[in-house]
Amino acid sequence: MKKEKDIQAFVNKVFCEDSIKKLKEIPDNSVDLIFADPPYNLQLRNELWRPNNTKVDAVDDDWDKYDSFEDYDKFTKEWLKECQRVLKTTGTMWVIGSYHNIFRVGRIMQDLGLWILNDITWVKTNPMPNFLGTRFTNATETLIWVKKNEQSKGYTFNYQFMKKYNEGKQMRSDWYIPICNGTERIKDKDGKKVHSTQKPEQLLRYVILSSSKEGSIVLDPFAGTGTTGAVAKKYGRNYILIERDKNYCKVIEERLSSIKDREKWLEEHSKL
Repeated sequence: MKKEKDIQAFVNKVFCEDSIKKLKEIPDNSVDLIFADPPYNLQLRNELWRPNNTKVDAVDDDWDKYDSFEDYDKFTKEWLKECQRVLKTTGTMWVIGSYHNIFRVGRIMQDLGLWILNDITWVKTNPMPNFLGTRFTNATETLIWVKKNEQSKGYTFNYQFMKKYNEGKQMRSDWYIPICNGTERIKDKDGKKVHSTQKPEQLLRYVILSSSKEGSIVLDPFAGTGTTGAVAKKYGRNYILIERDKNYCKVIEERLSSIKDREKWLEEHSKL
């Protein structure tokens, strides 16, 4: 009989592996919070150009391509089932997506028995324009916040802290946050962005500070450039990061190693 690994064997580590394969190794009911930013399956068919004839650096990565909706749904169900298994009964999970995938993801979540607490609209204050003028500017993404099942009790929601964080007002389900840009956007030596869908730290601050405690274990099965791990480390949470792309893993390790003195960081960012 295979001996189950202790959760501490995974804590504060970056695993450069396939997400579903690695999730299967994590013990049942062992994680406090999950943030998942899976492939969106954008179904891009053609190149996109601006009116000035410059090419838009769109999401055309191989990791976002699926042969059919059925293949994407199968993949989604597999990783969601594993996340549900490893999530504590007192834990919660967040999944982010766009109109391309979030409705499919939401249905599968409900089919698995995950219980929706909120849907959050991330309103991008600086969205990419619709260059062709054929649609409304796509300025939002959706986060679905769930608990393990309908019967689960005792999940963390730091209501008073988030109210204080929001200048004394009850925090609403529409979050106005700019997309990742400026010095926060990680770029390679040629000035090209490393990851096409890097999420801003402010978004992860809202997620992690609202629904976890210091010392909690935060899991990200699609870690990208490691924003979840960076925010978790800065605010005294533990992290488990899974990312299959070796180049992204290298960026994550460098990013996390640069966060050395948490107390000094918190002092510099005392508002948070």
